[in-house]
Amino acid sequence: MHPPEPTARRSPLLWVPTGYFTMALAYTMLTSVTAIMFKNLGMDNGRAAAYSSMLILAYTIKPLFAPIVEMYRTKKFFVLCAQVLVGLGFAGAALAMGLPDTMALMLPLFWLMSFVGATQDIASDGVYVTSLDSRAQSLYCGVQSLSWNIGPIVASGFLVYLSGRLHADVFHHDPRAFGPAWMDAWRVIFFIVAGITLLMAAWHARFMPEGARAGNTPANLGGAWDILRDSFLTFFQKRDVWKMVAFAFLFRLSIGFLEKIGPFFMVDAAGRGGLGLSNEQLGLVYGTYGLAAVLLGSLLGGWFVARRGLRRTLFLLCCAVNIPNLTFLAMSLALPSSLWVIAAGVVVEKFFFGFGAVGFMIYLMQQLAPGPYATTHYAFGTGLMGLCGMLTGVLSGHLQEMMGYVAYFVFVMVATIPSFLACWFAPFHHDDGGAGRRKG
Repeated sequence: MHPPEPTARRSPLLWVPTGYFTMALAYTMLTSVTAIMFKNLGMDNGRAAAYSSMLILAYTIKPLFAPIVEMYRTKKFFVLCAQVLVGLGFAGAALAMGLPDTMALMLPLFWLMSFVGATQDIASDGVYVTSLDSRAQSLYCGVQSLSWNIGPIVASGFLVYLSGRLHADVFHHDPRAFGPAWMDAWRVIFFIVAGITLLMAAWHARFMPEGARAGNTPANLGGAWDILRDSFLTFFQKRDVWKMVAFAFLFRLSIGFLEKIGPFFMVDAAGRGGLGLSNEQLGLVYGTYGLAAVLLGSLLGGWFVARRGLRRTLFLLCCAVNIPNLTFLAMSLALPSSLWVIAAGVVVEKFFFGFGAVGFMIYLMQQLAPGPYATTHYAFGTGLMGLCGMLTGVLSGHLQEMMGYVAYFVFVMVATIPSFLACWFAPFHHDDGGAGRRKG
């Protein structure tokens, strides 16, 4: 008798879309939407960007505690525990609003929730990898990616939009004002996120499979340490590893500097060099149209790489990621008042980012990850990307405040140069799946 078997036979469509949506919702709320909330509450750009960026740390170092998740109970157990704790965490953040020293209560809570959210990612990925065979993994890869992208659309789009509507229409506050009056709106948003997350936990308790144990599952903390140490040593024994490390860290350098400041530029008043959008307009332009453009660009970028191979297209993909950042420099100079012009600028930048960013993930899978610890080495690569995003995010707000928006967006364009160099010298030692291969 195998009790989990009936659950395992259920269609992955019952748990893959909801699992990856829930992962993305928590990640986006913690690492991106909190920056908008901090800004609404009156925090300066430097602190708002830094505090939200530091929440990326847990997602960056998650390979370090991934072996521990393998040791106890089942992967589904960790998914459910993490989702319940994340839901309760957002409810706790909502209750903390309005109390004395609200920030002193919320920041440590968000910090703890980021580690719980990273654990949810580890366990959910583990369920996906161990419950589906290679054919099913490929078959549902598109569903997985699409579901993940719905998370940011809901969080950065709909929920940011809703916060603005609540602030102005329900609580009747000035939509352009910043300060404690925003707490009423964000309290409702956090309760909504808590409810969604707890509902997803109940759903997954019913429909998610348990997830099998990996073949090299450690039996104790010593075994976990041995596996982690061996995967670390073999990673740095790879040929041209430092060029690959440079690629993984630098490919999205300019995007890291732009990621937090772009939304700040949208909501700051014209007197501060911004475009003066409300949260509703930001949610529509940046979180909905922009993220839809990312999704479309990603689909076309994947098709383009599949047809021509990564070796022949990597530098072009790097151009697609970096050159359209000029749209923010142009908007900071022109300060357009038309929402359609602003939306067009964001859509152009986000579409080409999505188109080019697929090159990063494919390079990690095809060139950096192959070997006995492919999953862990892939996580190292994405961890380097996260480290870049965290460091650039922490610095970005302070730099923008010193430089102003126009000079800062010029700096963003200068920051594209390391990305071009990293792509130009990126080594290819494995098959890239494309025609016209040459020896690397």
